[in-house]
Amino acid sequence: MKLLLTVVQDQDAPPLLEALIKGNYRVTKLASTGGFLQAGNTTLLVGIEDNQVDTVMGIIKEICRHRQKTVTPVPPLGGTAESFVPFPVQVTVGGAAVFVIDVEQFIRI
Repeated sequence: MKLLLTVVQDQDAPPLLEALIKGNYRVTKLASTGGFLQAGNTTLLVGIEDNQVDTVMGIIKEICRHRQKTVTPVPPLGGTAESFVPFPVQVTVGGAAVFVIDVEQFIRI
């Protein structure tokens, strides 16, 4: 058994949840915040059998796309601001960070 710990952008979470539930996968949704952009993310915990990893990864790849976003960086706290860029910059956001973790035991009570 595997646990997919999947971090996605908030805007990708609803369609991904819908697709996973439609595929009869059990999903737990957690709110989270990314460190770089300080923006809301969604972390999904998906428990699946070993042979389902490729199928679920395909669903994630289909829905979670990269996109460009304009952000204004926040100045560093307590650090030097010499290299700080005070104007908006384009960054690539989206996609998904997926950790595939072996599950030794699963107990449902």
